[in-house]
Amino acid sequence: MTDDLTTLSATELSRRIARRDVSAREVMAAHLDRIEEINPGINAIVSLRPARDLLAEADAADRSPRRGWLHGMPLAVKDVVATKGLRTTYGSPLHADFVPAADDLIAARMRAAGAIFIGKTNTPEWGHGSHSYNPVHGVTRNPYDPTRSAGGSSGGAAAALAARLVPVADGSDMMGSLRNPAAFCNVYGFRPTWGLVPPDADGDTFISTLTTDGPMGRSPEDIAHFLEILAGPNPEAPFGRAAEPYSALLGINLEGKRIGWLGDWGGAYPVEDGILPLCRNAVSVFEDLGAHVEPVPAPFPADALWESWTVLRSAINAHSKRDLLADPEKRALTKPETLWEIETGLTRTAEDVFRASDIRSRWYATAARLLDRFDALALPSAQVWPFPADWTWPREVAGRQMDSYHRWMEIVIPVSLIGLPCLSLPAGFGAAGLPMGVQLFGPAGSDAMILAMGQAYHGAAGWPDRRPPPR
Repeated sequence: MTDDLTTLSATELSRRIARRDVSAREVMAAHLDRIEEINPGINAIVSLRPARDLLAEADAADRSPRRGWLHGMPLAVKDVVATKGLRTTYGSPLHADFVPAADDLIAARMRAAGAIFIGKTNTPEWGHGSHSYNPVHGVTRNPYDPTRSAGGSSGGAAAALAARLVPVADGSDMMGSLRNPAAFCNVYGFRPTWGLVPPDADGDTFISTLTTDGPMGRSPEDIAHFLEILAGPNPEAPFGRAAEPYSALLGINLEGKRIGWLGDWGGAYPVEDGILPLCRNAVSVFEDLGAHVEPVPAPFPADALWESWTVLRSAINAHSKRDLLADPEKRALTKPETLWEIETGLTRTAEDVFRASDIRSRWYATAARLLDRFDALALPSAQVWPFPADWTWPREVAGRQMDSYHRWMEIVIPVSLIGLPCLSLPAGFGAAGLPMGVQLFGPAGSDAMILAMGQAYHGAAGWPDRRPPPR
């Protein structure tokens, strides 16, 4: 029973709970058993609540009317999302004992849909970096090889999902934080169109349009259901978008669809051996389903995208976290990469930010014209295979030195910079048995279409079910 319940899709699990074919208590017990067995080796879920309390909440769910698609399902929330009454550390020793008095918006939406919060998923300190380690909870390891990274910053979420510790997971994505760990862990990660999953109105949301929350799952169908819960405008935040019935829009005929293959952006992005052919082979699944795939030369200068990205990212970090730099005690307890972001951001001038915004606008217009010719574009989700878990970050990629802690993830910024919807699809495994993924993205607002294309791909490729992690 434990294996049956933990390996079911979230969609099927929700259906069985709704029909009372299985109780929320049985579902909770099965996942807690698996967490006890698997989590100590990968450290994906942190701040796990007592089993007695969780089983009592599951019993209460069994007695109560159905609240939504997540009713009675165990969920671990990313540890950068505030959760009422449940420790939220942001991976920082400054918040090691912080227990919020209220939920962030997406946590409140998950609770309202019936989720039972069992704990948190691990993340890098402040979510900075695509490797999930921090001084509070330690490092999260890859379920396919515990000596390797699970990625980040939603690494705990991806690892927990891949290891069948939770049925779905939330994450956030500024610089690939939903896509990189999904690729490293053989699951799906979806970065929605910016504004579809709105931020809390507790900061400068007009300028902070580089990051978004989003869902992860073992199928696009699961992601579609979960997105229906997370999405929808927050009247206190700008640029909101209405949700759609994504799970009802998954049926799609790919015959005649056009996909542009961007590869390594004309050689601009160094990529480790084996990744490009694996990802191009994954894209060929769409050809088997009737789509037309053609190579696309680099549509915009990569160095300009990098300039725009680093200026805006560091300026935002300097604005939101400068107190960590000013207070000596806080500074001593903050990772060097975060301090570097703040220090760099404080040097940015108004002219720098204006130029970065101009580049961003020109890239958006260029991408819109390109996506008028293609239904979607594709490129790898990462430039490196899952790397040793004891590294802080890769210093070199394919013989090229990395000049910052996040340069090795440069391949994700064409999407992030202009807020397009993007699904990281599992692409298969390399020679060393490690997973990789491919990004599929489309025009702003095409979330339903990208998920539908992903579901067609999943039906043909099915990597999460074909090759789950070893026990």
